[in-house]
Formats: sequence, C-alpha cells, structure tokens
Amino acid sequence: MINSSLNTKIKVASHYDELDEFYREVWGTHVHHGYWKNGRETAEVATLNLIDLMTEKVDLDSKTIVCDIGCGYGATSRYLVDRYNCPVKAFSVSINQINFARAQRPVHTNPEYFLRDWMQNDLPDRSVDFAFSIESSEHMPDFNRFFSESARILKPGGKLAIFAWLEPETTKPWMVQHLLQPICDEGRMRLAKKSEYEALLQKNGFKLISYQDISDSVSRTWTLCIRRALFKIMTERKYQKFILSKQSENREFALTLLRIRAAFALGAMKYGLMYAEKIS
Repeated sequence: MINSSLNTKIKVASHYDELDEFYREVWGTHVHHGYWKNGRETAEVATLNLIDLMTEKVDLDSKTIVCDIGCGYGATSRYLVDRYNCPVKAFSVSINQINFARAQRPVHTNPEYFLRDWMQNDLPDRSVDFAFSIESSEHMPDFNRFFSESARILKPGGKLAIFAWLEPETTKPWMVQHLLQPICDEGRMRLAKKSEYEALLQKNGFKLISYQDISDSVSRTWTLCIRRALFKIMTERKYQKFILSKQSENREFALTLLRIRAAFALGAMKYGLMYAEKIS
C-alpha cells in the first residue's frame, strides 16, 4: 500500500476546493473515469457507461436506499435519481462540491447532500440497501474505518460497489518513486492493492462477489484530460496564473495528469470495480 502524509480530511477538502473550477472544466462534474466499451463513445457517454456498469448487479427502484460515498459534484447521484427514482444520500468533505451540487436543483431534496466526513456520517445502522464509492476510498485517512462504516450502515445482504485506483500486486521501485508516490502526494490519496481491499472487505463482514480490471477501458480519460488542460493552459490566463503562483498549493495538477497517464500506459497503476455483499 502506498500512502501519503497529505491524505487527511483537511488536505483532501482543500485540494478539491482549490481545484474546484479546474476539475469541473477539465474533468467534468462527474469527476470520475469514463468507461469505453467499443472505443467510439464520446467522453460524456463513457462517463455514464461507468455508472451503468456499476448498477448491473443491483436492482434499483424507488424503494432502494442508496448512499454515494464521496459524491463530488453530485452528478452520479442525480443520474441515479433520474433513472431509477431511488432515494440517494450523498457525502463529500468539499464545501465547494456540496454547494455546487445543491445549486443544481435547489428545490429538490433528492439527492440529499451532506457536507460530512464519511468517518462520522451519522447514518443509522442497517439503513442503506446499496452503497458505492467511485474513486473516493483512496482519500479515506482511516482505510479500515471506510469499510467498517460501510458495513455498519448497510442492511444484511446489502451491496457495496467500489471503483478504485489500485497499486498492482507487484511493482518496481522506480514505479513507486517516480509515479505512484508522487501521484499519491499530489492527489492527497493512497493506492492499495486489490488483495488489500479484499482482506479489509472480509475483515468487516463482506464477501467479494466480483472483481473487474477495467484499466484498459478507462485510461483514455487521461488523454482527454491532458488535452483539455493543455488547451486551457495555453488559452486562459487563470490557468497560467494558478500554475505559476507559489501560493497555489495544488499547482502541480497538470504534471499529475501526465504521471497518471504514464502510470496506466506502463502498467504501474490499475483500475478496478469491486462488488461486495454484506454477510454479517
């Protein structure tokens, strides 16, 4: 497991708050990878493909209580509400993300957004049917607590879906030194192995139902993000000013995009979907 001393609640929130506008313009309001099934989809369709892949193994309807752990700008939660009419409770530690999410439908109460740390989510025990984490488990300072809280709030037989950036089961020192550790530091995150996720799932009363390595189907995301970022840097003063300012704590974000794309291309980083069931 590769972690960063910067992977704290305060640092993660600050990261997303400072990069708020850049994330929305470069990555989009879903703030997660796209999933290309045939390679011809637009980025927008690929983004929705990822959500649809997640919901293949769960029956969602108006009675299914859903929890979005690390909801970002709430776009995925809104998509689920629109498509399945399910009640969604969505959590983020970024005030900018939550404010943006709430502003999209100011008179609606579904999704219900919480500016709250998942470690203190305050949801009742056994109150949720389906919980999911799309690229947010990497930001949890207490990794085991992420799983124990997920287990606590799920009903027996409830499902947990996790999309995660992963460290391969075997890595070379140069991969860690030049790619993975800088990615973790710059992204305020950790990279764990699939086997480490599986061990913590089992420890906290889950059974891993399925695992899919979809690295090759999502890596195009970073080619697109790099193109968008470079265009913005070349054409917009605010991007140039942000990168050149020593006051910008996250100004290395453009370099991070290059590291992530290289990590995927060289097999130094994986991306997988885990689907688990609460059995106790």
